[in-house]
Amino acid sequence: MARVFVYGTLKQGQPNYGHMLNTAKGVAKFQGRGRTVERYPLVIAGKYNIPYMLNMPGTGHRVAGEIYSVDEQMLQFLDEFEGCPDMYQRTPMSIEVLEWEGKSGRSVLECFVYSTSTFPPEWVNLPHLDNYDSSGKHGLSYVLRERR
Repeated sequence: MARVFVYGTLKQGQPNYGHMLNTAKGVAKFQGRGRTVERYPLVIAGKYNIPYMLNMPGTGHRVAGEIYSVDEQMLQFLDEFEGCPDMYQRTPMSIEVLEWEGKSGRSVLECFVYSTSTFPPEWVNLPHLDNYDSSGKHGLSYVLRERR
C-alpha cells in the first residue's frame, strides 16, 4: 500500500470523490486529514477550473487535504486520472497529520502528491488557496470531464 495526499477534486465532498470509493479502480482507505509541511501555491486554472498545486516549495500556503492508503491498482488509476507525468507529477512530500483515523497526536508522514512543474508562468500570479472547495467563494466551479 502507498500513501497518497489529495487536496482537490478527489477529497470527500468534492466532484471526483466517487473515484476514491470505486473498488473497480482499486482500494483507497481514508487515513486522516493533513497539510503540507512546506508552503505551495494551490491555484484554480484553465477553462475547466482545475485545482493545481504548483511544485514551488516555499511559496503560497500550507495546503490542506486528505491522506489515503491505496493499493497498486488505485495508484495506477490515479496516475492515469491525473495525467501523470505530463499534467501532474507524482512526487513524495512531507505531510503533517492533523487528524488520524482512530488515533490522536500529530506526526509527519511522507505521501505521494500530484503536483505540477509544467505550468504556464502566469499561473503563479493566480490567487493561492490553502484549502480547495469546488463550491468555494472563488466562484470557479470545477467542470467534470463528462461535461467538457
